[in-house]
Amino acid sequence: MARRPVEERRAALVDAALRVMARDGLAAGTTRAIVAEAGMSLASFHYAFTSRDELLRQLVRGVVGREFDAATAGMTADDGLAGCLRQAAAGYLDHLERDPGHEQLMLELTLHALRNPALRPLAGEQYRAYAVAAERLLEQAAELTGERWARPVPELARLLITIVDGATTTWLVDRDTAATRAALDAAVEAFVVRHAARTP
Repeated sequence: MARRPVEERRAALVDAALRVMARDGLAAGTTRAIVAEAGMSLASFHYAFTSRDELLRQLVRGVVGREFDAATAGMTADDGLAGCLRQAAAGYLDHLERDPGHEQLMLELTLHALRNPALRPLAGEQYRAYAVAAERLLEQAAELTGERWARPVPELARLLITIVDGATTTWLVDRDTAATRAALDAAVEAFVVRHAARTP
């Protein structure tokens, strides 16, 4: 039987970890449970990753990438910056409805890492990944529309993360998509009115 390339093993193990932990929670994502889900041996895991923490870092990058792809897939220049951000919010909300376990796991990872000094850097990496994604989204919206932001993009990215974090947690509690969509629409309007550069 041919050996699988290491990158293929890594991807399969990350996908398996995401399935296990999105379904059963962070604590259920033991190394043994992950390799069982992936149909691999423990030796395969240790060949692909030095530790479970390394796998969690890869998982975080993967989920943030999926969030970004979902948010930006439908962005067009229609209706300027406000239209772009509304389309991004709609794409993200569709992702949230489709894969709520992914976002619940990300929240769980954050809180667990903050309580565990050895894992605290993971929370920092997670939010740096969010910041990079938010900055890219805001820059892409500006490029698409030919408009500009009035404040530094990193500053606005932090505000955007704060808005999305709140909307995500609230939706995970009440699963009220209509109310979350309305809240995000209002947030987008205020965000753009306050922070889009005015045309001379």
